[in-house]
Amino acid sequence: MHAHRINCAQSVMSVFAEQMGLDLDTAVRVAMAFGGGMGRGGNTCGAVTGAYMVLGLAQTMSPDNPRETIEKTYELVRRFNERFIERHGSLLCRELLGCDLSQPGGMEEARKKDFFANLCPNFVHDAVEIVEELI
Repeated sequence: MHAHRINCAQSVMSVFAEQMGLDLDTAVRVAMAFGGGMGRGGNTCGAVTGAYMVLGLAQTMSPDNPRETIEKTYELVRRFNERFIERHGSLLCRELLGCDLSQPGGMEEARKKDFFANLCPNFVHDAVEIVEELI
């Protein structure tokens, strides 16, 4: 996915865009700010935040009890987190990559070590797989 120059959140969203009733352009624009651990902040991995967006989009908001739908989504996120952490040990971009993209030199290190081609596709693949299991 990164070969197309989109981030992890966009990659996850692009897989589910049509299924969630979004055109591809809208899906990748919605997810744009979440790459690199939320705006290249090294925080929650973009593949994870992309998965969260899909889990939310997969729900139908109950008109009688919207809180019920929210709680169901939170439970799906909790289950997603457990499975992703089981596979990768963390939800944080900086921990998954072993470098912090928000710090000076972090982006250069990630590019030099080719993390975006060697590590990130695994996170995207697993996020997509876990979402498919949950929805």
